Amino acid sequence: MFSSSYSDNHSFPGFSRRDFVKTMLAGSTLSVTALNKLNASVYQSITSLNGKYIQDEAPDGRYWEVIRDKFMFQDGLIMMNNGTVGPMPKPVFNTLMKTFKMQATHPVDVYAYLPSQIEGVRRAVAAFINASPDEVAIVRNTTEGMNFVANGLDLKEGDEVLLSSMEHPGGTHPWKIKEKRYGIKITEVPIGLPPQSVEEFVGQFEEAITPRTKIISVSHTVYISGLISPIKELCKMAHSQGILVVADGAHAVGMLNLNMKELGVDFYATSPYKWLGAPCGVGVFFVRKEAQEKLWPTICTSGWDAEGSAKKYETLSQRADALILALGEAVNFQNYIGKDRIEKRVKSLAGTFKQKLAAIPGARLHTSEDPYLSGGLTAFSIEGVEPLDIVEYVRQKYNIVIRTVGSKAKGTYGVRVSTHMYINHREVDLLLEGIEAVAARRG
Repeated sequence: MFSSSYSDNHSFPGFSRRDFVKTMLAGSTLSVTALNKLNASVYQSITSLNGKYIQDEAPDGRYWEVIRDKFMFQDGLIMMNNGTVGPMPKPVFNTLMKTFKMQATHPVDVYAYLPSQIEGVRRAVAAFINASPDEVAIVRNTTEGMNFVANGLDLKEGDEVLLSSMEHPGGTHPWKIKEKRYGIKITEVPIGLPPQSVEEFVGQFEEAITPRTKIISVSHTVYISGLISPIKELCKMAHSQGILVVADGAHAVGMLNLNMKELGVDFYATSPYKWLGAPCGVGVFFVRKEAQEKLWPTICTSGWDAEGSAKKYETLSQRADALILALGEAVNFQNYIGKDRIEKRVKSLAGTFKQKLAAIPGARLHTSEDPYLSGGLTAFSIEGVEPLDIVEYVRQKYNIVIRTVGSKAKGTYGVRVSTHMYINHREVDLLLEGIEAVAARRG
């Protein structure tokens, strides 16, 4: 299904963004063929654009302005909070709507046709993150994947899990309930704001390991600080001592060029509705083949005992197929642009923002300036400035959406900015202008 959306190479007259949304939300009578043509038109445009910039791995300017136009933004909105929910590309929305329409008008296809298309999505996702299809389960979000690991491992009273000091509630509470029910031990490992090196980060965990440590549960993309944790190096250290690793990569897919084989992680959960452009309600859960025999399914119906396949972790019975097919389209959209190109764009924008932010008196970066330890999330604070004041000021003046993050008690409270591929340098400068204006009001 998701692949059919770009198989028709005929052009289709374009709509304005506002007319497009109005038509779709008003119960459009557009046929599946018409929607396929709309998607084909988008991909033809990107293909043509790629041809013009074939020698440029990280183009700027016009390239990204054209890509930006493929997203379904409300006019005038400057979305710099992908870390919560990101916007949707037009082809993804098209596929979402036409699949929902199929279910509404011809429900027999829900069981006679769509299951085979969903397996195509699984293969596409697996290729996108460099994993085997048998290692990929399609779930609902990162939190569900993290719960599956905490619930599915056989841990006894006194067995220990190491968590970093900056984990998301979806990565801490599954272990806390297991601690309360079964008496496992949770040990919190402090990490810097930001850590100064890979060695510092990995060393903190290595020092915390005891004979009872069974698993390390850590964010790959730390939502509080924007840190990209060195998972590959952490896994190498942990595996040398017989310890499993689960990574919360909520923000990673669509921001980073993920490679599960290279990371070497045992379990990985991510939310493609943040940076990949998929709809809310669909997630990806990776379980390394060698680790599957150690992880029991949490929710089950027939198929839970399937051997050698992560599909046993998604035996949830009937699903919202439209969400899954739209996930496949989101993968397809980014593949047309290129994962490497997207990551370079994201990190380039973040690097520019960090460099210019440093010139503002009192600015403190919570995010590493090392591109290996950072991505498209940048967190910061300004001495003497309430972070919420910055968030509210730039929303009111420029329609820029950012957010506060962290904890005053832990010294991590600040502002977080997402710089995805469709953001431009002019908008980065507008944000900096707003930050400077709020900072100038200090005492």
